[in-house]
Amino acid sequence: MGHFDLVVIGAGPAGIALVAEARAAGVPAERIAVVEKSDSHSFTIRKYYPQGKPVLANYKGIVARCEGVLCIPDLSREETLTYLDQAILDSGVPVRYREEVFRISSLPDGRLVVHTSREELTTHAVVIAIGILGRPNKLPAPVPRALSGVVRYDVTSEAMTGLDILVVGGGDTATEYAQYLCQEGNRVTLSYRGPDLSRPNPINRDSVLALEAQGKLRIVYLSNVKALAGREGRAEVTFDRSDLPPVAFDRIIVALGGTTPENFLKTAGIEFDGPAPRLTDGFATSVPGLYLAGDLTAGRSGGSIILAFNTAARAMRTICEVHGICALPRKP
Repeated sequence: MGHFDLVVIGAGPAGIALVAEARAAGVPAERIAVVEKSDSHSFTIRKYYPQGKPVLANYKGIVARCEGVLCIPDLSREETLTYLDQAILDSGVPVRYREEVFRISSLPDGRLVVHTSREELTTHAVVIAIGILGRPNKLPAPVPRALSGVVRYDVTSEAMTGLDILVVGGGDTATEYAQYLCQEGNRVTLSYRGPDLSRPNPINRDSVLALEAQGKLRIVYLSNVKALAGREGRAEVTFDRSDLPPVAFDRIIVALGGTTPENFLKTAGIEFDGPAPRLTDGFATSVPGLYLAGDLTAGRSGGSIILAFNTAARAMRTICEVHGICALPRKP
């Protein structure tokens, strides 16, 4: 059994920022554990961001005003990962990769126990900093088993060029996927349930509208995927619009956002107000010593990387005040 002052679950931007904030507050590196179920940090950025895709500081209109140790301007995917690589190195805290958290329980003395696939970690404070895109929203229509390799939730798993591709969604991720796939020489259709593209930021909206005007992209508004059928290795899509005939695609890319891992949070004892976990201004949950950071604090729509950094800074300030694990930063 390992004993720590702070355990961080998730090595994405919020989790990495938590470590940076803790170290800046004087928490020794050996008193911090970071648990990540993937084999590398920032899984969401690596899986769902194609090469060269920008990571916007003010994503979804959230003002890029940094409150803590970490801060970035608009960067490319690769630049962002390099920045986070360096933040981990600078912290001196090794990430425990390929280690999954099964549950969190409480001890009579007020400490928490994080039960992982390797061991039990006791600690004064736990921050859950997992993202929501690890559990992407699915298509409304059932996906036949034969189409499991045709329907995808990212554009990084394989090289795609010269294909007929349907992108489902109308937010920033969907429009960025559409742009990338057009750039790679695919014939792209964007299906969105709304009447117009009001959700993406202006840059993405204007870019896909320009591609449509150039005849390089087809946008189908007010449409949902009603049914899927396999046709010689392709997916025949039936939309819920009577004026649209079934269309066959080589790939369907689903970009409908993600969902909060509600069951995991409730199993830990966290109380909810409707669909959202109940949180204080410092991101403390109803369970003493248990905090949230990053996308889990932003609701179903998710948030920016700056929001992830800022929630980590605020949560760490609360942890320092409540648990007394922080000290003045040590001089080199």
